[in-house]
Amino acid sequence: MVPVVRPIGGPGPLGLIIPPAPEEILPGHVGDTNGSTTGDTLGSTGTLSAFCSAAESAGAGALWAVDHLFWPRPTLECLTTLAVAATATRRTALGSCVLQLPLRRPAAVAKQAAALQLLSGGRFVLGVGVGSHPGEYEMAGVDFADRGALADAGIAALRRAWESAGDPGLPYRQEPAAPPVPVWVGGSSAAARRRAAGADGWVPMFLAAPDYARGLDALRAETAAAGRDPKQVTAAVVVVVRVGVRPDAARRGAEWLSALYSIPPRAFERHLVAGTAAACAEQLQGYFESGADHVAVMVAADHALDQFAELVGAFPATAGRAAVGHRPDLVEMGV
Repeated sequence: MVPVVRPIGGPGPLGLIIPPAPEEILPGHVGDTNGSTTGDTLGSTGTLSAFCSAAESAGAGALWAVDHLFWPRPTLECLTTLAVAATATRRTALGSCVLQLPLRRPAAVAKQAAALQLLSGGRFVLGVGVGSHPGEYEMAGVDFADRGALADAGIAALRRAWESAGDPGLPYRQEPAAPPVPVWVGGSSAAARRRAAGADGWVPMFLAAPDYARGLDALRAETAAAGRDPKQVTAAVVVVVRVGVRPDAARRGAEWLSALYSIPPRAFERHLVAGTAAACAEQLQGYFESGADHVAVMVAADHALDQFAELVGAFPATAGRAAVGHRPDLVEMGV
């Protein structure tokens, strides 16, 4: 049986996805290869740190980084971004949402994840998935048709790597040992739910609240059928939000998503929560009522902090499954 794992500093109800690479995070002045620098020697690190610290102060119960090795727009590397976030925060959970495991060597991911878990004081969640862009797989030299099998093999390889720590019978092992790393599975397909039923969490995207509720019911049934307590699998979801006055907010949010994904804006109309902060908070509450433990908010704008802070402020103290912020019921790390 797979042990249930909770990060020591578990996610609060509302998390925030770090923007992939807005203008203010890209470096304005960088050092050259000879070691000389001009301007701010922190480059974008200081800006990213300030963003993460401000997000924690605004009430983010988790900070999530997206993962793309190849993409039409600039995107910071996922695990490196989270290493910076770990140094800039003290309480928030940190996670990948989601890392495309088939594009990476599982042993290397296991080592990176364990290091992040150790250095963050147990706040890291490894979200994994298969992605949905054949062109990215082609650029990475990986067969898109093999992504499901590679994900299954990769998750098993992660666990083998972590289990090697402390085994004196192995001449080569991954050490130092870290607190257990929760593995959450992204995706809304039946295959993704099957993987999530054997993991520590499920975090799909682009699902309306009623569709999420049905998917969660299916996941719980599959988890129970596998002989596990459904409560062992954290129920999370990514929701895209644009705070503003409708219909302008909906239009601007869809245009932002269109530029990010290179897909026509109309494709996002039914997947975008848009409106005043109070209206968006009410719609997000629907996900908690459907059974979500955590909602990761992706703000459909380059400048995410102000909109996220408005959203947090619109939730009453009793919103979600607990007050927005720290989740005392997830503090413990259970096995």
